[in-house]
Amino acid sequence: MEKVQTQPTPTTKSKKKVSRKTLEELERQTIVHCKHTLNAGDGIRIWRTTFLVEQPSGKKRKLIHAENISMHPTWTIMDRSGEYRFTLYFEGLSKDCKTFDLIEEIPQPGAFSVHNIPRNNQDVYRVKLA
Repeated sequence: MEKVQTQPTPTTKSKKKVSRKTLEELERQTIVHCKHTLNAGDGIRIWRTTFLVEQPSGKKRKLIHAENISMHPTWTIMDRSGEYRFTLYFEGLSKDCKTFDLIEEIPQPGAFSVHNIPRNNQDVYRVKLA
């Protein structure tokens, strides 16, 4: 007779730990509101390889969600000139982080980057992209 190995079923206690961790991670999100000036016909998009990079440790915080901007490879084409606003949600910064950079790591020119953003108590930021 063949012996079948099974995985133990998670207990209620371990499920609560997972839920608590997920809630804590959600509470520690870092939100970056971005503003970028575009001309009619210009395209804009964000890559999943966009990070918050903590200084001086270099630790990267991943992009979790983006609102009002297309994800690579899709482009959002501007129908008129003006300021375009979008919001990026990242993993929470380390408690000891004082400054960080917003870096879009892409294999072509035109990447977004904002350096030396000072940390605040709310972890909600507004940046202007060049």
